[in-house]
Amino acid sequence: MDIDSGREELETTPEVDDAPLAPSHPATNMPRVVGEGGAAVEGEGDAAVSAELPADDVARAEQLKAGYEQVVGEVRKVIIGQSEVLEQVLLTLFVGGNSIITGVPGLAKTLMIQTLAQVLHLDFARIQFTPDLMPSDITGTEVIQANPETGRRNLEFVRGPVFTNILLADEINRTPPKTQSALLEAMQEHNVTVQGETYQLEEPFLVLATQNPIELEGTYPLPEAQLDRFMFNIIIEHPPVDEEREVVRETTRNKEVDFQRTIAGPDIVGFQRLVRRVPVSEAVMNYAVDLVRSSRPENPEAPDFVKQWIEYGASVRAAQYLILGGKARALVQGRYFVRFEDIRALARPVMRHRILTNFHAESERITTDQVIHQLLDAVPVPQSRM
Repeated sequence: MDIDSGREELETTPEVDDAPLAPSHPATNMPRVVGEGGAAVEGEGDAAVSAELPADDVARAEQLKAGYEQVVGEVRKVIIGQSEVLEQVLLTLFVGGNSIITGVPGLAKTLMIQTLAQVLHLDFARIQFTPDLMPSDITGTEVIQANPETGRRNLEFVRGPVFTNILLADEINRTPPKTQSALLEAMQEHNVTVQGETYQLEEPFLVLATQNPIELEGTYPLPEAQLDRFMFNIIIEHPPVDEEREVVRETTRNKEVDFQRTIAGPDIVGFQRLVRRVPVSEAVMNYAVDLVRSSRPENPEAPDFVKQWIEYGASVRAAQYLILGGKARALVQGRYFVRFEDIRALARPVMRHRILTNFHAESERITTDQVIHQLLDAVPVPQSRM
């Protein structure tokens, strides 16, 4: 059930329900508990019990929220609109996952990722996926090097573009599955193995892949095993007319952009650890699991439309990423707890690439997003006890 090898297990604190990070005006019906460092924790009625928040975590949470706002502000100097897409990309970064961005050409997918790397001052590499790309073009390969002093020849490993902080896998579905799978170890374990030798990748490391809609010519479907390793499948669409006009105006004139320094690599690694320490109530945890389990047609409790339209439902990773994404989303909004609304807001990007429709759905032109929409209506949200 682990998402990434060598990472901390998901931490769950069932006693803590919805509660502000540091509330200044507690409601009369909410018990107030002051944790370590003076951080207040509240909950709804008898559903909440105290939890201690270390002062370091409170300070780190405030730094994360401020850093998120700074990064968004800097990226906005180049990228117009696409607020939801940018939010999901940054949640991926704070969780320490990998995401795929799907959209037709010309929607600034590549530009957004390049700009993010510039703003964060992280090492950046881009791989243009083509039909003739080989796995060694991604991971690197061993080559024979002659020692000028001894004249002896030795095998030396030449690192590929995967050895970076932010890797842009551009148009990942334009290369065959064999080459696509070269990223699996790097995405899952943050290391690369070549000829029996394992090389560790520098942290933070994340893969942000772009993908053209599968209907376009010259594309290869990504294997389900690889899709499942992406935290989000982020859909990017054409902007509204006013934003499109602004895009055309800004990109057809001279414009120099200076980015202010924001958060750094060590900060991001600290944020990733903080995200896993955010408590989650039992009710929120159960809701995420119920939502995922309801997408599986073999589940006796699955809704009828799932059994009618779905071939395979979402994996356990979907529930893990709903919780991790919910934790990160809570922090960027200034909360140290996860709400049901966080789970619902992330259900589509987390589950859309993990659900496989059958021929009945395809004949009726039912998309996975439509199935998830119905799931959100069908799976009840637990009521808070008062």
